[in-house]
Amino acid sequence: MDPASASIHESRFYLTSRETPIVFVVDDDISVRESLELLIRFAGLQPQTFASAQEFLCRPRVFIPSCLVLDVTLPDLNGLELQKRIATDRIDMPIIFITGHGDVPMTVRAMKAGAAEFLTKPYGDDAMLSAIRQAIEYSRAALHRESEMRSIRDLYASLSQREQQVMALVVRGLLNKQVGVELGISEITVKAHRGSVMRKMKADSLADLVNMSARLHPASALKC
Repeated sequence: MDPASASIHESRFYLTSRETPIVFVVDDDISVRESLELLIRFAGLQPQTFASAQEFLCRPRVFIPSCLVLDVTLPDLNGLELQKRIATDRIDMPIIFITGHGDVPMTVRAMKAGAAEFLTKPYGDDAMLSAIRQAIEYSRAALHRESEMRSIRDLYASLSQREQQVMALVVRGLLNKQVGVELGISEITVKAHRGSVMRKMKADSLADLVNMSARLHPASALKC
């Protein structure tokens, strides 16, 4: 499937699948940047090149499938330092490291920190394009998960405090009568709140509601 044509979850926070995935390239060697730019365009993707890590960091985060082709050795921040800098706020953007003099310890550090691939120059076009395609698919899936989570959090925020209390007890497996005793309200009132929770959360079943709760509160789900 062409990466540019596959869909991602639509919301007001994300651009639609009509947007061409972006491949960022950070390398201080202009010949490498130009070569990769041509290769990426040939593959039907959108290249954006930078000569330094700082220049790349000035580029705002994008909300379409993307990946980063990153040289290990750079004039300011090196590739591993840049990887560490963006690890928390750009988790949907896989990194493909490239180097002309990579060694085993460097590769291990990069891969342990979450690098998608580590290619040694001179690398083949096929190897690079394969790594880029896999990274773009990972990015698309990560953005989809993030969009889903944002939707679930928005739905949960629409619940009243009492509805959130009822939901917390229902997903623990308590019956309506037990929920009523716990909260000091009638069973009929519990049923009304429970129905409202199901509607507002757009849950088709109790299993759906339990799954949503587990995603909202993963620590609580582990305790159960």
